[in-house]
Amino acid sequence: MEKLHQFTLTQIKELFDQHDELRANNYITQNLVIARQPNVNLIKNQFENGPMIMQEMRILILKQGWTEPIINLVPHHFEAGDLVFVGVNGIAQITDVSEDAQAIAISFSDELFSLAVGNHIPHAFDGHLRDFHFRLTSQELEYIDRLHELLYFHTCEENHSPQVTLQLISTFLWYIDHIWNKHENESRNALSREQRLFTDFIQLVSQYAPSQHNLDFYAKRLCLSPRYMSTLVKQVSGKAAKQWIDDAIITRIKVALRHSDKTVSEIADEMCFPNSSFFCKYFKRLTGMTTQAYRAGR
Repeated sequence: MEKLHQFTLTQIKELFDQHDELRANNYITQNLVIARQPNVNLIKNQFENGPMIMQEMRILILKQGWTEPIINLVPHHFEAGDLVFVGVNGIAQITDVSEDAQAIAISFSDELFSLAVGNHIPHAFDGHLRDFHFRLTSQELEYIDRLHELLYFHTCEENHSPQVTLQLISTFLWYIDHIWNKHENESRNALSREQRLFTDFIQLVSQYAPSQHNLDFYAKRLCLSPRYMSTLVKQVSGKAAKQWIDDAIITRIKVALRHSDKTVSEIADEMCFPNSSFFCKYFKRLTGMTTQAYRAGR
């Protein structure tokens, strides 16, 4: 059984249980986290060993300060008013955060999500996006904050109604979906064709890189020639398409090596390398380290 380094709700609960000041301002169970005053710097410390896999979906709204995470390969700079969503099995790492950062956050298990939305799933959360973010207006931020606060106070009641909790979660998600749709339409209209294709390319790489290593696969999915796709990606991002793919593969390998009991041969096989020797040479060429040295933390 693979033991990837994951930042689960159970781990969050254990982390918060170790700090009295956090327990007083946040509702934490193994199925639901409603964080009114999470310690962003404390959470950053959990990422010191590198990227982590989010086993459950996460939604964070930054209310003050700034943070610089890497989410599914892409570096970001978020400031007060930004809403950030990371889907199930998204890979994230916090590289820096301001001392005055304040945020609210919510996360829930797949089971609780299904109970809350039923068969009518908001499009933003139906699984076709691994992550998204947008800037809230002051009015939108205030409204979301109030919904979040209402959900927090309700769940903190000793005999709170589970049905009301589910309805409040559903309302929270549908409101975010409403705002997301507005931003998505505006963004699509503003983006050039090349930028839209690059965004689609990144989403494909984030999803398929562990098993699909060649440019032809992505070019075919985008209905482009490999040469044109490579030129387009380089022009838009300043980084070669193959480098984006390699970075995604290396990130997955690092997580598996550092936080898995599987052998190098097993990891190589799962990630569709022809053999472990090729796998090890590939890793050393791109990182300058052997797989053994990286696994040992040297």
